Amino acid sequence: MESVEIRRRWLRFFEERGHAVVPSASLIADDPTLLLVPAGMVPFKPYFLGEVKAPHPRLVSVQKCVRTPDIEEVGKTTRHGTFFQMCGNFSFGDYFKEGAIQYAWELLTNSLADGGYGLDPDRIWITVYLDDDEAERIWREKIGIPAERIQRLGMGPNFWSMGVPGPCGPCSEINYDRGPEFGPEGGPAVNDERYVEIWNLVFMQYERGPGEGKEDYPILGELPSKNIDTGLGLERLAMILQGVHNMYEIDTSRVVIDRATELTGVRYGAAQASDVSLRVVSDHMRTSVMLVGDGVVPGNEGRGYVLRRIMRRAIRNMRLLGATGPVVLDLVDTVIRSMGEQYPELVADRKRIEAVALAEEAAFLKTLKAGTAILDTAVTETKASGGGVLAGDKAFQLHDTWGFPIDLTLEMAAEQGLSVDEDGFRRLMKEQRERAKADARAKKTGHADLSAYREVADASGFTEFTGYTATEGESTIVGLLVDGVPSPAAVEGDTVEVVLDRTPFYAEGGGQLADQGRIKLDSGAVIEVRDVQQPVPGVSVHKGVVQVGEVTLGASAFAAIDVGRRRAIARAHSATHLTHQALRDALGPTASQAGSENSPGRFRFDFGSPSAVPGTVLADVEQKINEVLARELDVEAEVMSIDEAKRQGAIAEFGEKYGERVRVVTIGDFSKELCGGTHVRNTAQLGLVKLLGESSIGSGVRRVEALVGLDAYNFLAREHTVVAQLQELVKGRSEELPERVSTMLGRLRDAEKEIEKYRAEKVLQAAAGLAAGAADVKGVAVVVGRAPDGTDADDLRRLVLDVRDRILGGRPAVVALFSTANGRPLTVVATNEAARERGLKAGDLVRTAAKTLGGGGGGKPDIAQGGGQNPEAVGEAMAAVERLIAETA
Repeated sequence: MESVEIRRRWLRFFEERGHAVVPSASLIADDPTLLLVPAGMVPFKPYFLGEVKAPHPRLVSVQKCVRTPDIEEVGKTTRHGTFFQMCGNFSFGDYFKEGAIQYAWELLTNSLADGGYGLDPDRIWITVYLDDDEAERIWREKIGIPAERIQRLGMGPNFWSMGVPGPCGPCSEINYDRGPEFGPEGGPAVNDERYVEIWNLVFMQYERGPGEGKEDYPILGELPSKNIDTGLGLERLAMILQGVHNMYEIDTSRVVIDRATELTGVRYGAAQASDVSLRVVSDHMRTSVMLVGDGVVPGNEGRGYVLRRIMRRAIRNMRLLGATGPVVLDLVDTVIRSMGEQYPELVADRKRIEAVALAEEAAFLKTLKAGTAILDTAVTETKASGGGVLAGDKAFQLHDTWGFPIDLTLEMAAEQGLSVDEDGFRRLMKEQRERAKADARAKKTGHADLSAYREVADASGFTEFTGYTATEGESTIVGLLVDGVPSPAAVEGDTVEVVLDRTPFYAEGGGQLADQGRIKLDSGAVIEVRDVQQPVPGVSVHKGVVQVGEVTLGASAFAAIDVGRRRAIARAHSATHLTHQALRDALGPTASQAGSENSPGRFRFDFGSPSAVPGTVLADVEQKINEVLARELDVEAEVMSIDEAKRQGAIAEFGEKYGERVRVVTIGDFSKELCGGTHVRNTAQLGLVKLLGESSIGSGVRRVEALVGLDAYNFLAREHTVVAQLQELVKGRSEELPERVSTMLGRLRDAEKEIEKYRAEKVLQAAAGLAAGAADVKGVAVVVGRAPDGTDADDLRRLVLDVRDRILGGRPAVVALFSTANGRPLTVVATNEAARERGLKAGDLVRTAAKTLGGGGGGKPDIAQGGGQNPEAVGEAMAAVERLIAETA
């Protein structure tokens, strides 16, 4: 049975039994504690925690997941993979243990003709939690599993929680016996390679308290409403139904292995080492395509680093297998063909995915060549010194300069018989990453524990946003925190976080900055609002400072936003939509949004592009945007179903999480996007859009920055003033400026060359006199002197070499000259071979001089250069050089 059919049967079975089908969420986790979705239940976490009410008591999904903690084991075991699909059925206060167990048994053992998977019931083994007598009884009495095929296990394998205080409960795992060729008898408690877990049923019936690890926490009591969370690994079930030995050989993975063998000429099954590499390629390329498909781009931080690490491991393993040229395009196309039926968006977005992957491959192949040379040198030096550990700073250099993921350095060092000082590497990385995380966390959640916001939501409901139609309005303070702690009151000067029952303030999201303004109480108290965030879905937290009076919980308030700021942001947001569409029209659908920020009067827009956008294209885009403004198109927003929005061709932003009902912003016949932000009513209100330019911000991602409205006008006005001043200076019209400025610059360059030539000739004219005046120090011809001030390092070097070469007769010669350029002293020293035989080396002499000058220097025995900070010490440095020559000669 093919993977696509496994998926189809799963969704159909549960839909027929009253479950609402939920599409897979993006791999980009909508959770500040996660980079990527690692489990099928993650999108439903707010429902289990009670933050949001589930849209239906029964849900079913097939969720894309990525896990990377065991990435080094990929290809070596039968079950480790970075990308997998988790089939889940969920119940929120509806059916519980008996219903979940009955559904699982039916789907697994029903015949193929009846819509099931047709597994042999006699090969199914069950595990339950140690004291879960209820689950054991259901399996034994209701289903008919013999007692000898039911095993009780402890909290580690058979009790589940989210790792934080909240819902938890015992598990029951369903395992399949693959037969004696996979190991000894004894059930999953003895051999989990033979008895493979395929489905885990989690019975959420308890509430847990705080604690560490999987077992060290208290059970506080039973939940008032019991839930079901199950997970069946699609790839594991495919492995059994397709009769293959590991997950890499199922239909959607084996095709990638086969393509890799065609590209490299290496036969799968020929050797253990090459088999591992082929499995790594298959797994990692599937993961890479799915991540890029969901909008992740390679980078050096966060999820971008995860993608870069995985993709580069795949490329390097292809090189180890013998590939010499680019291979990513073939592998990406193979993955899209194998996964496209399950995820049609991959097919629709093929060009963008290919462009991102090709750009990363090209960058890495350059990196691999240069970085490998650096690593080889470091390995050689380490071995030569008798060490067995590559220094952490070398690993950091490879990561920071050449984009080598640390695991790649670990692998390549291990191949050379070395380990890596990972602690040293991670120390160099830690401070920057922790600071970035702390900044992001502080902005998102403020100072408070999220439970404080959840309590507000539980007590008073979600915040009603009125800002689409109003800029001010009456409200009530339903939540108040002072310095991150819930409080009944706050006084003048306190930093507060305020939750209102209804608000015109827009909370930062979707690339749009938050509103600012004021909240006034009937008592006369005033809060200046500086930021608004939604740390918990649906709860708007107004962050600010009490300016006057006392603020109390439950008080009536009047909230008013800064209207001028809101309008400027709205203009920027509407301009972003126009820019997005204009870029797609110019570059194609690959120019999809990869991020944005809409602030007062300006915006930045990130989009996918494998290369820089030509200036002429950017100019055309700018003109098209401003032509749309002149058409005075109406901007309208409408709420509709997500399916209807897709039918209308609305563009969705990567990484954004959308519900069943979405808001669609339409700009005339030009643009249509899913968007929750605020906008102008008509394009004429934008006035003017000026694109300032575009640049690269990562592999395959470009950024446009622009000004809108009055800010754009002010920019152009300043530019006009500059042009007018230039016209006056060159006595020409504006259209003549480029040619006239170019001519002037050409003349200036010619004049500089003439001056440089004259200065060099002037300096070198002194060479004969300096050589003729050489002093004799113990038989060594010594020239120590000063060149004219302003002589730069290159001219000083030429002069020193010229003087040295003029000292003839085979005499030992040392020339040390000094100058001052731009307020800093310089020195160059040269020796001939006869002097070096007497122990006089240029590097030693330069270091002596530079130390006296308050700096440093070095070079080769025949010529060296240095400098310092103290030009007043040149005379002393000359004397120090003369003393060292006398002592050495």
